[in-house]
Amino acid sequence: MYFLVDARKSVNAGFKAGFDREGVSSFSLSPEEFTSWIESASRSDLDAVQGFLLGDFDERARCASAIRRQSRAPIIALADSRSLEQTLVLFDAGIDDVLPKPVHVREILARTEAIWRRVNGEQAQAAEAAVAPACDPQGTPAPQVRGPERLKVFFDGRDPEIDGAPLSLPRRERHILEFLVRNRGRRVTKTQLFNGVYGVYSDGVEESVVEGHVSKLRKKLAQALGHDPIEAKRYIGYTYVG
Repeated sequence: MYFLVDARKSVNAGFKAGFDREGVSSFSLSPEEFTSWIESASRSDLDAVQGFLLGDFDERARCASAIRRQSRAPIIALADSRSLEQTLVLFDAGIDDVLPKPVHVREILARTEAIWRRVNGEQAQAAEAAVAPACDPQGTPAPQVRGPERLKVFFDGRDPEIDGAPLSLPRRERHILEFLVRNRGRRVTKTQLFNGVYGVYSDGVEESVVEGHVSKLRKKLAQALGHDPIEAKRYIGYTYVG
């Protein structure tokens, strides 16, 4: 789910329509409403946000600082006009990228995912450095060898690929796969998965629909890969293990 923040309803509506066309859930608020929300939002609601999109409004640097205290999700600011001074202020406040308008939603999705990869890659390297490597019988550390990833996920509207061949998936299944891959190795509850894919404030959709989508997705992946890359624990959640 993406969070849109702008004082102008027309801007929020325009970007929400763009996200809807890509099959991506989004929710919009005015800056005043958002400031109240970010300070009181639950951890599960915050974890469902894949990115924050801030329009051109006063106090957005302060808004970005409030986001950064609560969430590690990427923050992208939209600029109605170019200004080096304003861009530097925004980066100083913790914003990850500044994009001049007009900009296509698919570019926003791609840039957001690039930020996620960089942040998560740094965290993964730090975690690996803290773990002692396995040793052979002589006590020499064994090299850590990892084969190439057969499954490639793009996060920008394209279908994933397995061994270089596209795997056609319905939008919901593709978004579920993207959410799980983004949180690789982490246990994701059904509620977290539902909020991330359908949106925290979705109406008229039962949370249980996630189970059916995940079941279909796992069967397709297992058939194409020869194994199931998603570990499921009843009442606990799902983990993408690759």
